[in-house]
Amino acid sequence: MKETAYLFQTTLIIGWWIGLASSDLFFVAFQFPGIGAIAFWSFVAPDIVVIALFSLIRAYKASRALELIVLGGFSYGTLYCICASCLTGGGYLSSTLMTVGVSFNLLTCFDKQLFRTSSANSVFFNGFKTLVQLICIWAIALVIIPGVIMDAFGQIEFPKLSVNTLLGIGLFVLCSMLGVYSASVMVLRGNGTPLPLDQTSQLVTSGPYLFVRNPMAIAGIGQGLSISLFFLSPPILIYSILGAISWNWIVRPIEERDMISRFGAAYKNYQDNVDCWIPNFWKSKG
Repeated sequence: MKETAYLFQTTLIIGWWIGLASSDLFFVAFQFPGIGAIAFWSFVAPDIVVIALFSLIRAYKASRALELIVLGGFSYGTLYCICASCLTGGGYLSSTLMTVGVSFNLLTCFDKQLFRTSSANSVFFNGFKTLVQLICIWAIALVIIPGVIMDAFGQIEFPKLSVNTLLGIGLFVLCSMLGVYSASVMVLRGNGTPLPLDQTSQLVTSGPYLFVRNPMAIAGIGQGLSISLFFLSPPILIYSILGAISWNWIVRPIEERDMISRFGAAYKNYQDNVDCWIPNFWKSKG
């Protein structure tokens, strides 16, 4: 699981620098006002060696030290970008994506510490916490990050009403309803919340979970795709696809490992009979 995460990270970093070198539009989108190109390119060697190369080595050789070095390198770069954004009033895409990157490395480094069962037995309290979680996560993943991406690429203008905008609105509403319904079932049947730090104490296999294992992930990815459709934005489409890849090959295995450790054979049976991505509405599965 960690091997895939670090290999994926290496690929993204190298691809990012190739994009900067090959496209002026891509390069400009990540710049800080008043900071020259030479200062920006001075980060090539540190990025490639400390983050990309060490991530590649970690992908094939287990090493806690390498994980912490990569996390430290990412943290330094993130703080630099945030400070640069505060001083220059720009470069928000760089700062945002670096913050996402350091969060990704924190998840990778401390994956076992991120799973805790909710201690609250109140449906009302768990419901309130879930509502707060949804608002915060949706605000960050569906408003702030897409807004920063589109602003950096000059696509922030609100589109005129058209077929794609109507389809985008319809898909977004449907996916949001699925997300809310799935979260409510987690609260009512699982005695917890959807967040791994405050997760359910009971295995949930009813509601939408009867037909597909990860309806909330499907809802979230669908919301991202609906935004890309609404704005006809290739960068948001890429953002959504990368999010789906990250969740399926990196986050999902971590979650499933935790589920197996907590629920054992019950979850294995559920996993064997219910698909992760493709709902089956035609027959009941155990």
